[in-house]
Amino acid sequence: MEFYNFKKDIGVNITKFDSNFVMSRIVRTVNATHIGFMYLDPDGIIGFHQATMPQLLLVVSGSGVVRGESEEYFKVEPGTAVFWQKGEWHETKTDRGLTAFVIESEELNPGSYMAKVET
Repeated sequence: MEFYNFKKDIGVNITKFDSNFVMSRIVRTVNATHIGFMYLDPDGIIGFHQATMPQLLLVVSGSGVVRGESEEYFKVEPGTAVFWQKGEWHETKTDRGLTAFVIESEELNPGSYMAKVET
């Protein structure tokens, strides 16, 4: 399990085409990629299971905890990205609710775009 940061303060200010916004880069893929958005209500859980392919969870709102193969849980909040390799056991749960994007692709390499966070 690896943690990354996609918070606004690590993004890049974009001014091209008279734009004015901050972009936090996530990933780039060439092959098929599944992108979904998850809504976990209070006391919601994504049960303990193996990742069927490399998977990146990007927390947008709320908070919760995640774990990998060990029973140690790590707090996640908006701006936290968690990456699991194919076959890695993992779980996500929340007391108050959480929303997140999930990106699944055989070629994910979030470290090529995002800053890794040491846990």
